[in-house]
Amino acid sequence: MDEALIRSLTPGVLTVLVRRGADFAAAEDAVQDALVEAVRGWPDDPPRDPKGWLVTVAWRRFLDATRADTARRRREDRVEEEPAPGPAPGVDDTLQLYFLCAHPSLTPSSAVALTLRAVGGLTTRQIARAYLVPEATMAQRISRAKRTVSGVRFDRPGDVATVLRVLYLVFNEGYSGDVDLAAEAIRLTRQLAASVDHPEVAGLLALMLLHHARRAARTAPDGSLVPLAEQDRGRWDTASIAEGVRILQAALARDRLGEFQAQAAIAALHADAPTAGETDWVQIVEWYDELARLTDNPVVRLNRAVAVGEADGPRAGLVELAALDDTLPRHTAVAAYLHERDGDLDTAARLYAEAAHKAPDLAERDHLVRQAARLNSRHRHGR
Repeated sequence: MDEALIRSLTPGVLTVLVRRGADFAAAEDAVQDALVEAVRGWPDDPPRDPKGWLVTVAWRRFLDATRADTARRRREDRVEEEPAPGPAPGVDDTLQLYFLCAHPSLTPSSAVALTLRAVGGLTTRQIARAYLVPEATMAQRISRAKRTVSGVRFDRPGDVATVLRVLYLVFNEGYSGDVDLAAEAIRLTRQLAASVDHPEVAGLLALMLLHHARRAARTAPDGSLVPLAEQDRGRWDTASIAEGVRILQAALARDRLGEFQAQAAIAALHADAPTAGETDWVQIVEWYDELARLTDNPVVRLNRAVAVGEADGPRAGLVELAALDDTLPRHTAVAAYLHERDGDLDTAARLYAEAAHKAPDLAERDHLVRQAARLNSRHRHGR
């Protein structure tokens, strides 16, 4: 080892590190570490550029020490931030997680997937199976969603309405694969209701329970759809209905009506009727009026036309329907039903067949085809 060379190089190496941004003490420590390495390795394999070698090794040692110190400080900070033993604070961090997963920058499908993953705790494979997409596709969707919301800070209250819409999307997916998304949505909404005191959260939970209570009666053994009027009400889940009504009544008593409470009130009136013929359609029309006022949603007005047809007769329903855009989903099916109620079976059969071509899924298409065939058969037999 050429000690004179080492002594001559050391100040220059130290200066390079300080010029690069290292503080003097840390730079000196790093240079000393580099010198130790030089003592070990140079006698057997001397470098062609001694100063360059020392600078490279010293800088690496400085970076390693800085990273280690940063990691240590982070660990210490986490320890300092760790909550003290005792009762948990009143604010539930779960609520912020709901808001994060329903962030406005996410698409509805991404918000649903991220909610199921982060809040629901489902695996990517389970979510993919529920949505009938490849696992890799769902993994990419969730990864993009995580990147989108990374760094989002909650310095303002989140939007409960957005969270509720995401949960309602989950509920409406129903059941597929090995995950019952309707049941999962109810579980998550219960969790949200325990975190935030909001009448619309209660309204959504009541709506889910009332709809889910009819699930067993909604399909026949062969998988075909059973319309509400034809369902076996003995198969409805009375416990879920009672709970939904109880939650709804408590929410309505707060006099802060929202769209989910109004929808739940309509569902409760259906659930309360012992038979389809005893349904209080007049009250249902009134609730649809409230819902239309709250949302100005054309689909709500379409459903209201059906209710008017039941309350005031099919021709009154057809008048309401005529004022709506005929490209609305299920508009043709509603027209077919009202024409059948009015006794115009030829028009109804034609419209049922037309609606079948527009049906959003196979089960609904098959149901509409059967309705058209039923009316055509009656017509052929003169009944």
